[in-house]
Amino acid sequence: MLAGPNIALLLVFTYKPLLQSLYYSTLQWNIGSAVARPVGLRNYTDWLSAPGTPQVIGVTVVFTLATVGGGMVIGLALALLLNSRLKLRGAARTIIVAPYVLSGVAVGLLWLFVFDPNFGVTSALLQAVGLPSPDWYNDPGYSLAMVIIVYLWKNVGYVALIYLAGLQAIPRDLLEAASLDGAGRVRTLLGITLPLLGPITFFLSVTTLLSSLQSFDIIQAMTKGGPLEGTTTMMYQIYQQGFVAGTAGYSSAIATILFLVLLAITLLQLKFVERKVHYS
Repeated sequence: MLAGPNIALLLVFTYKPLLQSLYYSTLQWNIGSAVARPVGLRNYTDWLSAPGTPQVIGVTVVFTLATVGGGMVIGLALALLLNSRLKLRGAARTIIVAPYVLSGVAVGLLWLFVFDPNFGVTSALLQAVGLPSPDWYNDPGYSLAMVIIVYLWKNVGYVALIYLAGLQAIPRDLLEAASLDGAGRVRTLLGITLPLLGPITFFLSVTTLLSSLQSFDIIQAMTKGGPLEGTTTMMYQIYQQGFVAGTAGYSSAIATILFLVLLAITLLQLKFVERKVHYS
């Protein structure tokens, strides 16, 4: 009985839209049109055979690997730093975590000024060491790098916060025993800290991967998928096809493919990665 309201909310706001999206993906339907024609799997085959699909998949893979891998490494490093006896440690923790709670659109707009090739902070810093400023706005490679940097800046605080909680939960007697046995910091980190952080690392690998594949706000605010679709991920293409081009059926097919990818990756993580995680 107590779970009833939660189950009802899941059915109405999660599973019902999911099933509707699956149904719409089999239709040739434009938003606002009163007519929808069943086309079976044509929307799927059209997307898989489209000339721009390999680029969209490539951008999605690069963006996801960079943000997930970079976020995990940088977040762990920050957590180790914040867990040490650092002056103004409380203020440092607040500064690092604060960007995570900010609006992605606001963050993206602010960082556009930072990356401005003529008047931005990055331009001034590069000119100070005699280097030219990259064309962040018009070069697809630099634009993707720009979006990745901003995404990491905004979300790495979340990873650091979760890792910090895990570090503080490690029994001090284990670390002291390792120190008495002559283990250095690196050996203690590799032999004790990281294995004990295994459950947290697994949790973060799942949540950050799902979040990265569904990223939209920063891309919309900074590049709108450009230039030359150099920052168009699958999630952003869903928005473009559904709400800009109005091809709801085609957009639903891409959304379904993305859902299946997310489901497959999550199941693989649960089956193979979790086996190596030691809960204690």
